[in-house]
Amino acid sequence: MEFTKWMLLGCTLLFALRVIGQVIVARRAPPWLPAMEHWYSGLMPYRYLLPAQLILLTLMILIAYDIHRLDGFFAASGWEVLSAPLKLVAVFYFASMIARYVLTMVFKPERRWFRRTIPIWFHMVLATALWSFGTYHSL
Repeated sequence: MEFTKWMLLGCTLLFALRVIGQVIVARRAPPWLPAMEHWYSGLMPYRYLLPAQLILLTLMILIAYDIHRLDGFFAASGWEVLSAPLKLVAVFYFASMIARYVLTMVFKPERRWFRRTIPIWFHMVLATALWSFGTYHSL
């Protein structure tokens, strides 16, 4: 249980850093951070992506907070019924991001190894958070 609690916290902190980094790049474009085109795939305009990320980050913070204090809505019993489906979705989500990365390396060699792949890595972080939440409730 301790491991999944720390995984949730770690994933939440990593995702927060990603969102903060992307905002900094969008506003200031400092030379020490990757350019904006590296931070998102462009499938969703940034004006919609940022609010979605902030909602997701807020949800992740609430989940991590409840789990760490072992109290609250997300730590309460009742989630056990969703434990297995959440873990299954997380595994498929993570595996699809591995496939996306491999396909990117094959068909877009100019992006090797970490160029414009930040979204892929952070989808893996989100999949890990989902798996951790499901695992917490299966213990």
